[in-house]
Amino acid sequence: MHPSALLDLCAELLRAVLKFDAPADGVVSAFFRQHRDLGHRERHALAETVYAVLRRRLLFEHLAKAGSGAPERRLALLGWQGGDGLLRGVLTPQEVDWLDTSRGVDLADLPQPLRHNLPDWLARALKAALGETDFWTLAASVAASAPLDLRVNTLRCKRAEATAALASAGIDATPTPFSPWGLRVQGKPALAKLEVFARGDIEVQDEGSQLLALLTGARRGEMVADFCAGAGGKTLALGAMMRNTGRLYAFDVSGHRLDALKQRLERSGLSNVYPTQIVHERDERIERLAGKIDRVLVDAPCSGLGTLRRNPDLKWRQSPQSIEALRVQQTAILASAARLLKPGGRLVYATCSLLASENETIVEAFNAGQRDFTPFPAAEVLARARIDQAGTLTQGDFLRLWPHRHATDGFFAAIWQRR
Repeated sequence: MHPSALLDLCAELLRAVLKFDAPADGVVSAFFRQHRDLGHRERHALAETVYAVLRRRLLFEHLAKAGSGAPERRLALLGWQGGDGLLRGVLTPQEVDWLDTSRGVDLADLPQPLRHNLPDWLARALKAALGETDFWTLAASVAASAPLDLRVNTLRCKRAEATAALASAGIDATPTPFSPWGLRVQGKPALAKLEVFARGDIEVQDEGSQLLALLTGARRGEMVADFCAGAGGKTLALGAMMRNTGRLYAFDVSGHRLDALKQRLERSGLSNVYPTQIVHERDERIERLAGKIDRVLVDAPCSGLGTLRRNPDLKWRQSPQSIEALRVQQTAILASAARLLKPGGRLVYATCSLLASENETIVEAFNAGQRDFTPFPAAEVLARARIDQAGTLTQGDFLRLWPHRHATDGFFAAIWQRR
């Protein structure tokens, strides 16, 4: 495609994404389905440019004011990830001068919002939680893209075998520092075309998400529930922990997400998983299992702000009002999930949020309203699982993962045992 036409398409895609009426990844996927003539490199350039703009939106909108032409074109030029050689042939002399000037701006001279590129309400909350210095380290971390983490399916192979299989395909994978199942890959290789992926030896899953599954301590022959299973990344990890024995219920309100899980189950070799669509957290299918389950993982619906490296649009799509609505939902889901536990059973509440209001605040309210659940220290669980540096992953009794400290997505988890 001619560079000028590609740049026009990029501006069109940005115009759709910046409406913020749908998740950016879904908008990008739908756009590519409409433009099937685009090659791999062209798709990569467009997608990465969109995400670059989302990460530094406030700065780029500020710089774009000095340019000319359509706003989306100016943003596309500032965030362009398709190589300068392609751009130089289609830019006017004025655009070249403006782009060079913009790239030479000293960020230290700019107001704080243009440097951290976060909405004010979120920046205030994170500064209060982390302090000034740590906040700026986090802001830099979430402005960068994340590496690709994989989980080795221990039912099918060992981590060293998966590493060797990836190496034979020209992909350098290194063990993750904390999860015993994890491998970390730089870039975005086409995994779906590899035999090691097709036969179910590996799955894409952030290291932090792997640790959430590990916190349950799921064992052979138990009854386990993944209360908000989604597309099933943690469900698959739990099934492997259980060595494909017992019964593992994967509950979710979305049939579409559970359909995606079923496709992954076929690769995994698991036969102990029971995907179950529910209407809400008090569904009769839940009530029938009350008091019968050994382990329950509640990966609650949340703001997703711990995944900003992968989903930078979330910081612009969430608000204090949406966070408050999520808190109501999180409280109800946790209370309902707790009823599943038998005496002696373990409950894990988790989010991929950075905000105390979705994490510690929910836990404190649960503790105040429950008499038969005893908090259990996450550090102890991690140490029993022989996780190196377990103490660095916790804050008080909780698992607390931060992108800038642990190179994972941001995760929180609390653990209880039922008396």
